[in-house]
Amino acid sequence: MTYSLMIHGGAGALEDLKYEAGESEFRTSLLEILAQGRQRLEAGASALDVVEFCVMLLEDNPLYNAGRGSVLNGQGQVEMDAALMNGSDLRAGGVTCIKNVKNPIAVARLVLEQGDHVLLAGEGALEFAQAAGAELRENDYFLTEARLKQLAEAQAAGRMTLDHERVKPGQSVGRAVGRALGQAGEPAIAQRPAPTEKLGTVGAVAMDRQGNLAAATSTGGLVNKRWGRVGDTPVVGAGVYADNETCAVSATGYGEQFLRTVFAKTLSDFVQFQGMSAQDAAQAAVDYLVRKVDGDGGAIVIDQAGRCGSAQSTSGLIRGWIEQGGEAVCKLG
Repeated sequence: MTYSLMIHGGAGALEDLKYEAGESEFRTSLLEILAQGRQRLEAGASALDVVEFCVMLLEDNPLYNAGRGSVLNGQGQVEMDAALMNGSDLRAGGVTCIKNVKNPIAVARLVLEQGDHVLLAGEGALEFAQAAGAELRENDYFLTEARLKQLAEAQAAGRMTLDHERVKPGQSVGRAVGRALGQAGEPAIAQRPAPTEKLGTVGAVAMDRQGNLAAATSTGGLVNKRWGRVGDTPVVGAGVYADNETCAVSATGYGEQFLRTVFAKTLSDFVQFQGMSAQDAAQAAVDYLVRKVDGDGGAIVIDQAGRCGSAQSTSGLIRGWIEQGGEAVCKLG
């Protein structure tokens, strides 16, 4: 059999990125990762190994809100989420609110392989990572100039924001809970971003030469976040899903909306119960997301035939793919 691979670096539009990173940097990054992923798939590597490997490369690049490029929470630290799933047997592993690990997706893989649990959180996840020999990093590893500036702006505005959301002094929050929290002296929850703003998550989906599917997703979450917030990224069926009978999915966007719609599993159900292709299912799932919760974001998908698909409700989705062993393609719109 042939192989397919897709990766993404978040939804939104490059012209609205807050910090300096031109389109060429994203294209170069995605194409390099696709090339390395192709080498492994051609050599017979499993889809699970390849999606973990590709997401690790994305985590290592400070362009993206994951791993080293993660946004900072209210304490000036990273608090990361990641998960991956194997389509042949539905094994999955995830971590949430984990700190000081170089590659959260690698720890998620260790959770999958250990097998007793699917999702580990906070201090327990870190203790597991230490016991398993995962690579750790001090806080300084994650403290890039751009992220420190971003956190300072969010704190000055008294808000929690998504990666690259513009912080405008005096901007209304627009939600009762945000107003209440702001009055109580806690950071207000930012108004849901416009479709032109970039939403931070990275991910990969793959089909290997044996026909097995796998998916992986990783993120640093919200800027200036509090209370141990968990989004869709580490939750099986919301931000990630893989089943050899249907497809592999990695989502990116406003996590609460993906949780409420069980987005990744909903997309898989379009393949299973309506016989849709990857592209048709991706579009149907995004249409459902918008219709039910006015959701912002997108997804990449590979179906059981190795066909690639993607869709988004935002004006852009940073993604690249190799469909059925063909030419590598990169698209940012």
